[in-house]
Amino acid sequence: MSLNPVVSLLGRRLRLALIGGGPGSFIGEMHRQAARMDDRYEIVASVLSSNPERAKQAGVELGLDPDRAYTTVPDMLAAEAAREDGADVVAIMTPNDSHFAYATAALDLGFDVICDKPMTNTLADAEDLHQKVVESGLVFCLTHNYTGYPMVRQAKAMVDDGQLGIIRLVQVEYVQGGKADESKSDPTGDAVPWRYDPVLGGPSLVMGDIGTHAHNLVRFITGLEVAEVTAEAGNIVPGRLIHDYAGAMLRFDNGARGSFWVTQAAAGVENCLRIRVSGTKGSLEWMQEVPQKLAFKPLNAPEQNRTPNGPGSLPLTKHSCRIVAGHPEGFPEGFANIYADAAEAIAARRAGKEANPLALHFPNSWDGLLGVRFVQSVIQSSEDNGRWTAC
Repeated sequence: MSLNPVVSLLGRRLRLALIGGGPGSFIGEMHRQAARMDDRYEIVASVLSSNPERAKQAGVELGLDPDRAYTTVPDMLAAEAAREDGADVVAIMTPNDSHFAYATAALDLGFDVICDKPMTNTLADAEDLHQKVVESGLVFCLTHNYTGYPMVRQAKAMVDDGQLGIIRLVQVEYVQGGKADESKSDPTGDAVPWRYDPVLGGPSLVMGDIGTHAHNLVRFITGLEVAEVTAEAGNIVPGRLIHDYAGAMLRFDNGARGSFWVTQAAAGVENCLRIRVSGTKGSLEWMQEVPQKLAFKPLNAPEQNRTPNGPGSLPLTKHSCRIVAGHPEGFPEGFANIYADAAEAIAARRAGKEANPLALHFPNSWDGLLGVRFVQSVIQSSEDNGRWTAC
């Protein structure tokens, strides 16, 4: 692979326009770092806030031409589409309710799209957006960044390689403690953040925020689809109006069984995303808080520890590593792998070339649609007192 496959294909970096992620946004900074890490994008335009003055100021502070630090999304998309040197790609990191409108508008004007998760708040919007992506032929990347971790990709490659045999069991959990302190009242009135608003943030805070990550991780590693769920979603902190917990039993399309639980109210826990996959030949275990370790437990053999670029690394893993063995890579690098792979796919499409197959494992609009469908199925099952519900 060349040092910069995007420049090799296009003779330049991709030009990127940003929507959202302005001052004070953690995820906005992650998107910008990811775009810059492998030097495959040049940030050329932005609308960094819904407040016009803040949007202009933040864009200028980012180093953009003041004329390209726009104050509204329609103005930016129209102006960039008309420029000979206009943006190629639009990255969206706004409240969830606006993903559909902004992505649709960008696709209509010929922009490839990188969008934060969840793809949309409603299943109808997810279906419409996926269909638009398919019809457009453009690249749509959804930033489920945990699928960019080298050891997650090693796990996927080992499953694909048959090293686990037939998958029989899957356990996944995503546990946080940010909403566990019951001495702090939830925000009310004008102080309510957009994530607490079901119109802006979606029908289930915990499912949209971290449940979709856990669901996507299962599908990415195993290649299986969840066929049915029996679920409960709600609040474990008394009086809370938003969902801070969800749990489900899973039935997969190959007959495998699984368990799923997510919460943001586990006191003292930071960001524990954990998965175990068991097949007829052995099991894999990975935890996000120790991202450089993938435990492989083969049937009738001692446990093996796989590490980034270490012994047993498969091509998809090596494609995702930037540094030598013994040097862990984590959240920012995983995010950057998603951006880098999307860049290769976008550049190949624009150059009329075939993309590197190893660069085509980033989440797309189909993954986004199934994520929204899973959220809806969990909520529906919970409202029906745990009835088994199709996904």
